[in-house]
Amino acid sequence: MRFPLLSARRLGLPRRAVSQILLTQLAIAAGVAVLATGLFLAPLSAQLDDQAMRRALAIAQSAAADPALAAGVLSSGASADSPVQSSAERIRRATGAEYVVVLDLDGIRRSHPSADRIGLPVSTDPSDALAGREVMEIDDGTLGRSARGKVPLLAADGEIVGAVSVGIAYDSVRDRLLGAIPGLLAYAGGALAAGALAAYLLSRRIQRQTRDLAFSDIAGLLAEREAMLHSIREGVIALAPDGRVRLVNDEAARLLGLAPDAADGCAGRPLEDVLGAGRTTDVLSGRVTGRDLLTVQGSRVLVANRMPTEDGGAVATLRDRTELEHLGRELDSTRGLIDALRAQDHEHANRLHTLLGLLELGLHEEAVEFVTEVAGVHRTTAEQVTEKVHDPLLAALLVGKATVAAERGVPLRLAGTSLLPDRLVDPGGLVTILGNLVDNALDAATGSAAPLVEVELRAEGRTAVLRVRDSGPGVPAARREEIFTEGWSTKQPKAHRERGLGLALVRRLAERQGGSARAGEAADGGAEFSVVLPEALR
Repeated sequence: MRFPLLSARRLGLPRRAVSQILLTQLAIAAGVAVLATGLFLAPLSAQLDDQAMRRALAIAQSAAADPALAAGVLSSGASADSPVQSSAERIRRATGAEYVVVLDLDGIRRSHPSADRIGLPVSTDPSDALAGREVMEIDDGTLGRSARGKVPLLAADGEIVGAVSVGIAYDSVRDRLLGAIPGLLAYAGGALAAGALAAYLLSRRIQRQTRDLAFSDIAGLLAEREAMLHSIREGVIALAPDGRVRLVNDEAARLLGLAPDAADGCAGRPLEDVLGAGRTTDVLSGRVTGRDLLTVQGSRVLVANRMPTEDGGAVATLRDRTELEHLGRELDSTRGLIDALRAQDHEHANRLHTLLGLLELGLHEEAVEFVTEVAGVHRTTAEQVTEKVHDPLLAALLVGKATVAAERGVPLRLAGTSLLPDRLVDPGGLVTILGNLVDNALDAATGSAAPLVEVELRAEGRTAVLRVRDSGPGVPAARREEIFTEGWSTKQPKAHRERGLGLALVRRLAERQGGSARAGEAADGGAEFSVVLPEALR
């Protein structure tokens, strides 16, 4: 980028961008004016030539239409005092032509402005006119260069008896062309002045827009901008006033799930065409306003902020909160397990005290029965889960959730129709879906009159069907789609993470596998969430 600047310095050109642009525009305007003048003069000369030839031909046609002229050729000889010479000279003086020559079938002049040339053969070939054809041309003759028109001369019976040749002096044509040049140059000068004024006004506007920077400064700013945008670990998307994408940096392409080589191809396209409809598009386009807005794109949880620009566009930044959300959910799970372990520890101490009392009272059979019952409850729960859910990850999740549910006073049970083989394509994704739905169901069922959470997991061919029912207040029909929107929640946000992402992730994971997630009403009241995942089993 420095070579043009070096050349400009050596040529003594100004360094400011606005000055160079102004000089360039003035040079272009002057060049266009000169070129337009030349392009206008070239056809003007040809047009004047054509007009002169047509005028000569019209005079020749008018002269040939006089019956007396043909009769004179037939009745009189070639002399200076013949009626043909008199008529021809009268026509020449009346029309301003250079000459009006009448010739017979032998090509002998019967009239001429110079009387001494009467009776001599013409200097140019008259065969076309004597053959009955009209001729227009520019040629050199005895009187110099002229625009000529030749027509046949017909007698009263229609027989060709000669020809009439009329010439217009070419000097008059040249004089007309030269006479048009001053006016043309005046118009060109006016156009050049208007172009110079427009160039000046445009350069002033460019000066304000470029902050009177030199090309080297602009080039440096562009280089720094490119380096900064592609090196920072924050996604940046620039939008034009009409909503089209101006720029997508590498990190934004990664966060939005775009191909690395597709980032450059996004420029100039509407944002909806690049990302599709959804909350992410609404946030980036400004239809959803606020600071640190949460959105889900693919499997990523993003935080977006949008800043308008002076020209009506906007710049949006994106940060990845996926790992933070995962850590937050793991923290919630860990806290739940800690609470469960604390409760189990308390319950275990109570059971040991009970067992100790039975032994001290000598009730050995009752002590054996008590231990058997306590151990059997946990073993029965694990056996019931593993009997119906063969995938180890899902089985372990359900056993753990059952323990947490029991401590919260909410029974968690598997539906009798549940049966899921160990052939899952993506067990981790199903764990995320089931964990979010069970957590929401436990929160909804806690405190209800007859708390209960029921989970149904079954396979239909290669399709996995998951349903979670609770005894909570349910979801109003008008909000059964709204609850899957990122950021929507009726719960108070926790200190370490935002609410309103669980159900959005459930639907996004389901749709990514070609499935669906819906909310409905359970048979005995409460809410029922259904997830269908086609091709989820091998």
